[in-house]
Amino acid sequence: MKNTYLTSHFPLFSILLFGLSFALYAERLITAWLAEIGLYTGMLEFFSETGIRVTLTFFLLLFFFMIFSALKLIAGTMIELSLLFFSKDKEGEELRKIRSGTWIYFIASLLSLLFIFYPAGIAVTFLAATTVYFIYFVYRVSDSLSGAGMFGLIFFHISFWCVSAAAVGYAGLRLYNSFIKSLPL
Repeated sequence: MKNTYLTSHFPLFSILLFGLSFALYAERLITAWLAEIGLYTGMLEFFSETGIRVTLTFFLLLFFFMIFSALKLIAGTMIELSLLFFSKDKEGEELRKIRSGTWIYFIASLLSLLFIFYPAGIAVTFLAATTVYFIYFVYRVSDSLSGAGMFGLIFFHISFWCVSAAAVGYAGLRLYNSFIKSLPL
């Protein structure tokens, strides 16, 4: 029996596991920083060490969960928009075909737990899963695309994500520069 909804929970688990990987790394980094500046010992007067770590991990998991959820929402919208613009499919068969690609992110999120000491490893795992999923997506929907549609779909996704990354990078750089300029040196 093949149930199309059998893997419907994989995106949630993938988001949680990727978020947990980044949260565990960030928790150790923040705890070390708090100890370095002397705040951690003061916090220990009010909370236990385990309580601080668990609370910090929870809030970081929530933060990364929101980021990955937003990315999933945007990616899902971009996939459906690209299929609207470039696919010949009118019934939604292509969306059913690509649903099994959630395995890619789920396996990658499990692997990301191995890299909780190396944030670059987590990021590379996420980017590798994204690349493999994109190739899988293009392969699965290629039957309903013309040559021009295939080019348009690939160009649409690559240009959207490049422009989005550039915009976020530019905004972050502007914010950083304004912060540095406001410091009284």
